[in-house]
Amino acid sequence: MFRSRVSKIFAAVSGAALAASLAGTATAGQTSTPSFKEFKASTYVDTDGQYIVNGDEPVATTGALRDFYDRMVKPRKVKKGDTSLVVNTVGGYDDKWSATQARNLTYCVSTAFAGDHAAIVDAMAGGAAIWESATSALDFRYDASQDGSCNTRNNNVLFSVEPVSTTQYIARAFFPSSPKSARNVLIDDSIWSSGSWEPVDILAHELGHALGFRHEHTRPEAGTCFEDNNWRPLTAYDDSSIMHYPQCNGGSSDLEFQASDAEGVRALYGS
Repeated sequence: MFRSRVSKIFAAVSGAALAASLAGTATAGQTSTPSFKEFKASTYVDTDGQYIVNGDEPVATTGALRDFYDRMVKPRKVKKGDTSLVVNTVGGYDDKWSATQARNLTYCVSTAFAGDHAAIVDAMAGGAAIWESATSALDFRYDASQDGSCNTRNNNVLFSVEPVSTTQYIARAFFPSSPKSARNVLIDDSIWSSGSWEPVDILAHELGHALGFRHEHTRPEAGTCFEDNNWRPLTAYDDSSIMHYPQCNGGSSDLEFQASDAEGVRALYGS
């Protein structure tokens, strides 16, 4: 989840801002398409060495970042009748978990959260329950026995939940196609001071990415914050979707799970 709630969506280091400019949306001080070298230099590198684009989405390698850049500089194509909630695609295929894995989405919560550990455990459980309430095809499973060694090297869980100290985002996650070394949810302590964005909803947004869902505002209906065309439509566009940044012409200042989000997850994973 991108930290800024207003104009910082267009800060050059965010990746989301550069995505907007690469797609042809002029931003302050940005009048031409940057070279890949310029784009790479302005993209935030996270604590684990991954590049962060689109506000809260990690890109693992320089090669993958180049692929992202190349997709952004291609002419934008909008197909008539495209709709959303949207699922990420890789090589033309939906980026999703198998039916078996979707019922066993195991995770741990690092003890490095210290005094906030219990609150993060509760917020993760709440965020997971939001998606689980929409379909019986999903089951997030918290394994507290792995909390003491909760990192991406722990093969006893599918993903880890770890603290981070950054000014670049509130939290960020991963996609199902991410390698094990990149499958973590990183959370900054600003999650406790994000105004009307409640911790449970912020983490539900991030778990939406972990399930394969893209930002709703990459849809042409949003009119801003375009990211790329690597997604497939699932439901009608909803500017109040939990996957839609409010500052990207969103229809609500809150991050709240909508009926369209429930419809979208059922469309992808079944009921």
